[in-house]
Amino acid sequence: MRLSLQTDNMMQANMREIEDSTVRPKVTDAKGILKQNRQFLDYFWDIAKPEREIRLKAIEDLIEHLKQSEKPDELKYSLKRLVDGLSHTRDEARSGYSVALAQLLSVFEEISLKSTLDSVKEKHNLQTAKKKFIRNAAFGNFFGVLALSQSTRLHKEPQVMLECVRLLQSLSHYREHLRDLPRKTMVDILSEVIEVFEEVLLSALQSDLTSALNTPEQLELLLVALQKFPSVLKPKKLKKLLGTTAVITKENMPKLVEVLKTAARSVKKENILPPVAFDLLQASLREDNFEMFWNEAIIKGMLSEMPGPTHYLSFRLLGASLPLLSVAQLEFVVSADVMTHYGQHMLSAQLADRFRFAPEMEKYVSEFMRGCADADKQLVVALGFTQLTNQGYPVVPSCWKDLEHMDLSALQKYVEWLMEGFCKPQLEKCLDFSTRRQKGNQETEVDDSCVVRFRKWIILRLTFIVENHQIKKREDLVMKMARFIFFHSFFDVKKPTPEIPETTQALSVPIDQQTRASISSAFYGSIKLFSMNTMAVLGDSAEAERRILGVKADGSMWIYCVVQYATTLLNQSKHVQSVQTLSPEQRQGWDSMLESVEDLRKKAKKSSSPEHSAFQHLFLLVGIQMFKAPEDSLELLNDLRTCMEKAQAKKPKKKKASKLDSDEEPLWVEVVVEILLSLLSQPSRLTRGVCKAVFSRICPHLTQEALSSILNVLDPNKDEDESGVMVTDEKEKKKKHKEEEERDEEEDDDVEDEEGSDSSSSSSEDDDDEAMEEGEGVDQNFRLDLMKVLQGQNALATEEDGSDEEELDDAAMMKLDGSLSALFLEQKKKIQAKKDEKDRLRKEKVLVRDFKIKVLDMVEMFLSKQGSSALVLGMVEPLLSVIENGMSSETSQQEQDFLRKVADIFRNRLCRAKYYCREIDGREAELHDMLERLIGRAQKLTDSSVSLYYFSAALYVLKVLRGVVSEQDSANLRLMGKVDVERVTACFRNALTSFMTKRKSPLTGAMFIDLFSRFPVLCVNLLDTAVENITAGVREHQQGQACVVALRALQSKDVQNLMSDAHRTELHQKVVDQLSFEDVECKNKTVREKIVKALELCQHLVRTVHSQKMQVNLELLQKVLKSMNAEGSLQKPGQLEDTYWSVMKLFGILKPKMEKVKKVVEAEQTEETTKKKKKKGFLPETKKRKNRKKPTVLEGKETPASTETAGGASGEEGKKKKNKKKNKRKQQGGEGKETRNQPATKKAKTQQQQQKKKKKGGQQEVDGK
Repeated sequence: MRLSLQTDNMMQANMREIEDSTVRPKVTDAKGILKQNRQFLDYFWDIAKPEREIRLKAIEDLIEHLKQSEKPDELKYSLKRLVDGLSHTRDEARSGYSVALAQLLSVFEEISLKSTLDSVKEKHNLQTAKKKFIRNAAFGNFFGVLALSQSTRLHKEPQVMLECVRLLQSLSHYREHLRDLPRKTMVDILSEVIEVFEEVLLSALQSDLTSALNTPEQLELLLVALQKFPSVLKPKKLKKLLGTTAVITKENMPKLVEVLKTAARSVKKENILPPVAFDLLQASLREDNFEMFWNEAIIKGMLSEMPGPTHYLSFRLLGASLPLLSVAQLEFVVSADVMTHYGQHMLSAQLADRFRFAPEMEKYVSEFMRGCADADKQLVVALGFTQLTNQGYPVVPSCWKDLEHMDLSALQKYVEWLMEGFCKPQLEKCLDFSTRRQKGNQETEVDDSCVVRFRKWIILRLTFIVENHQIKKREDLVMKMARFIFFHSFFDVKKPTPEIPETTQALSVPIDQQTRASISSAFYGSIKLFSMNTMAVLGDSAEAERRILGVKADGSMWIYCVVQYATTLLNQSKHVQSVQTLSPEQRQGWDSMLESVEDLRKKAKKSSSPEHSAFQHLFLLVGIQMFKAPEDSLELLNDLRTCMEKAQAKKPKKKKASKLDSDEEPLWVEVVVEILLSLLSQPSRLTRGVCKAVFSRICPHLTQEALSSILNVLDPNKDEDESGVMVTDEKEKKKKHKEEEERDEEEDDDVEDEEGSDSSSSSSEDDDDEAMEEGEGVDQNFRLDLMKVLQGQNALATEEDGSDEEELDDAAMMKLDGSLSALFLEQKKKIQAKKDEKDRLRKEKVLVRDFKIKVLDMVEMFLSKQGSSALVLGMVEPLLSVIENGMSSETSQQEQDFLRKVADIFRNRLCRAKYYCREIDGREAELHDMLERLIGRAQKLTDSSVSLYYFSAALYVLKVLRGVVSEQDSANLRLMGKVDVERVTACFRNALTSFMTKRKSPLTGAMFIDLFSRFPVLCVNLLDTAVENITAGVREHQQGQACVVALRALQSKDVQNLMSDAHRTELHQKVVDQLSFEDVECKNKTVREKIVKALELCQHLVRTVHSQKMQVNLELLQKVLKSMNAEGSLQKPGQLEDTYWSVMKLFGILKPKMEKVKKVVEAEQTEETTKKKKKKGFLPETKKRKNRKKPTVLEGKETPASTETAGGASGEEGKKKKNKKKNKRKQQGGEGKETRNQPATKKAKTQQQQQKKKKKGGQQEVDGK
């Protein structure tokens, strides 16, 4: 910023001369130009603006102005101003000044390029610039050279071009600021004209080219010259310059390695590939010495260093070289040591605070895949990174997005290689490595573990290819991968057969159980994709198409093809064997499932009904789970078959029914919904996915009864039996039953042992005590039973017993112990039963809440897919009741998640949905009743947050009643569709009046502001009520909210268009009459906020009245405003004060300036205190030698009281300095003795100090008063 101000020194000096003409003499210099034409100066301001269009327009206008004016002074000033602006702090300003300078030099050829370059060097001198201005100076030099090169005149002056090249070479040292800009500009300059380079630059750059192997900059200059002018720098010329006919030779290799290391260290912070390294790579390819360069310079040279910049340069060179290499060279590169070092880096970079090169490498590979049209090259690179393994596990992640750009043929070969690698892993062909720690911990069975790791990664990679929509693939390839994953998940090969291609590939190593489990989970994940999502596949026409949910191009389901393949495998028992053998009952269930699916397919061909598709999808999804959970799947299949039979059995009855019954929706939707709800009650993630997939298909066919069954689950006002919520966990039931049986057996054994064992009785008593301690209190029934036992054995002392010395014999004591232990054991059972019951209720509550969260997924899916359905209107009040009940219920984390999800669905999927119900014929009265219920309920609530949801629902219903406004009717703001405006206005007026007149209303001003902004017609009708409550509000808060509501309404353009001029004038006058202000002194925060909002409304009124010249009387308002500041209380800065003076400014009254005047008394007191202060650095009078020789110091003996006071004062000082009691006593006693025996000079000193303290104390009292 300081440099930009320096460029304007000339203009600012001239402006000061104009303003202060009486102080300074006028300058009759050329600077008078600045005074003559202000528009001329504005060009330079516009050139520095951030907007590109403004900059270009200013440059064009400036050049045109200089052409027409033909004034040399203006041209000279423009040149100086543009050169100064090259070092501006902003990027946009620098580029603007550079373009302007280039245009200026191009148009006015009389300006010398040599003088311009000299002025750039002089103005932005890097040697004399301060450290904090180095960056700006470097940019100034660079943009100056850039302007010269863009002027199209540089090739005409070779000497200037040479100086520019040398300046760019010197700027390459400032890479942290300029990056790679000097090199690119130098390449552009050198590539302009060959004749200039051969005649002038070659001889001038002879020394630099000769020492090209010393520094990266000089080598870069040589490589650029070789690339741009190969006809000039022939091998004979290179022989004279370097001593060799080529750059990449064994003789030059040590120097090249050192240059590369220097370049790598220079870009350590930038994390980029040095240009000299890439140019060397290109030179090696041109000279056909790539393998020598890669082995000698990169592997033996750069990788011999410790991991760091040299390794990263090698990795970047590997990625950058991929598009330039042939297939053989690619195979050589991806199998060399650079890849091994890259794999080791990826493992070490997994630690925290480590630099990770993987994102850069992925970017290099992605650019190569996207730009490469050769399938063989793509396959080589993909296989090279796949075969980079660490003990069998590839270091590249299985989810590799670079495969998205693979060619179809390359992808086909790659998938085949993965399958073959799974069956017959050839790890010896992989580029495998181990870390130091892994080598130290080498185990015996390394080969088997490597195979397991490699197979797991291959399955994950195949699953990723199937699931990724961006990877283009054919349907036969997708089906091939699905069959492969399914086969190795659940089957083994007995004997190969050509009917099953998967059996022809024998496994070199058997699949272990852990690997098979991971393959199974991967398969079910892909099955979820088949059934729920769409896949971008290529058909026979080789054109990408989006299929409907889970359906192939021929109309068959993906999952149906998988089930058919599974059936084939089950029927080929001679050749394959299932890992989990199905029982006869389970196999019969599988066959019956296939029969049901075939029947549904036949019915679907005759008449395409969504019922057939939904049931078919359900059967297939549940049936495929037979290989994972056969018992549960068999039970579900039986239930599905029963439900389908019932649904189909009711159809003939419907045909015999009346016409009214025949018009109703089919009952199968309700049956399917009930089935889905029963499936969701099971704690299974896969079942949840099945329900989502099926429900998404039947959403367009839902009926009111089916939707009601879903909403009844969420209704908190209904019992579990009524809502249909029945969540059970069968595993918990079985465990609980077993525990009860075991407990009963143990109790029987304990009772038998307690009759003849003392030890058992003592241990049972301890357990009883613990049980009693855990109980909440002693049960009265238990107390009575205990009393009966004791009385029955005569062990309880009573008043009738005459002697207390009688004791029970041993037999009686043993009998009593048995009775007591049985009683306490029974009590312990009761306490444990209560605990079990509480635990059961808690678990059941958690399961019910989890079940409701799953049901919410169905609600959200229906709203997102069928938001314009009329059934949505029936979901408003049930969802609101869930929210209201959830706000007042428990605050557990699960309850909060459930409530948060309900609120999010209601707010985003329902109220703010893009599509809403538009067919409400015959339901107008019902919707108006619902609107009144919602507004009435919103007023009765106590929680404002819940009231907001009810108010939003009312606005949603109002939007539905208004309907869609066409483009033709959008101009007519009074159109409200099927809204009964009078009835709705009365409803909202009652709500607004309730908000303004009740002290504790759940409504807020923001609700009505939202209403007014969305429905201007209602705003016009309710505006009078809002204005009346500016003073009639029950509290200051309501009055302030009335001001805000009125202000937002008056600012609305739609509201202004709906009102006539007379109505607007009358309304403004009414608002002015309602405004009244109070004295703000000694008022609370609420009153001040209300006054601020009233002042904002007043400001809008006065501005509108003055601008539109309304006939509104503002005199009374002006008087009231003046009276607010009658005592000058609104002079300090603040929101209220600033708003007040902005209103008064509209009346022509400005805020008076505060004059800071110091009081005379304070000034005199400050002068006295400064005089009394001791000057620092000077000795006091008592310390000077002349005072010791004067006899007047003996006056201290005549005033012993002074010594006492001095001693007392010193004692007080000692008390202040020391906090400990002992030190205080010693200080007081010691100093008292010293004051009695001290010399006269010290006594005089203490007297002077005491007098000064008294004066200071008196001065402080005066200041305090």
